[in-house]
Amino acid sequence: MIRSLMRRRRQPSGWSGWYSGNGLPRTGDDQQALWQALLTVVVALPAALDRQLQRTSGISNFEYGVLARLSMTDEHTMRLSELARDCDSTQPRLSKVMDRFEARDWVARRPDPEDGRYTLATLTDTGRQKLVESAPEHVAQVKRLVFDPLTAAQRRHLGTALTRIAATVRQELEG
Repeated sequence: MIRSLMRRRRQPSGWSGWYSGNGLPRTGDDQQALWQALLTVVVALPAALDRQLQRTSGISNFEYGVLARLSMTDEHTMRLSELARDCDSTQPRLSKVMDRFEARDWVARRPDPEDGRYTLATLTDTGRQKLVESAPEHVAQVKRLVFDPLTAAQRRHLGTALTRIAATVRQELEG
């Protein structure tokens, strides 16, 4: 699927967007090309980052994101429910990751002393070291795939556009 998204498909003569000829809403050619490029980034970029992290660090992009998110908090600690939300994960998926992380001594879980209904996850020194070891090649891959192909002006425009799209999507999800 990823490779098929990455290939630009030729459309039939007279084709002018999505669902041409069947009465459903469609976009113009310029929007269709943009949408296909965005789909490639949304689908293929995480896969490329996963591949690099698995090869160099033995962890997935999702696992790296969990370690990184914990590292950005006060005392490297978060409620699991908040961590799941921030990492766009279900709690069962995150729980399985936490099981693996605890087995490797990357995190420690304990009841929240403020509200025992919640569980806290704390990044351990070993987990922080795993993140520190994984970061250089991961950051280099992000730079190579996302930032290096763009000029400074293109990066600014992309940042503006993505910020606007992200705000609209967040509003849709919250509303």
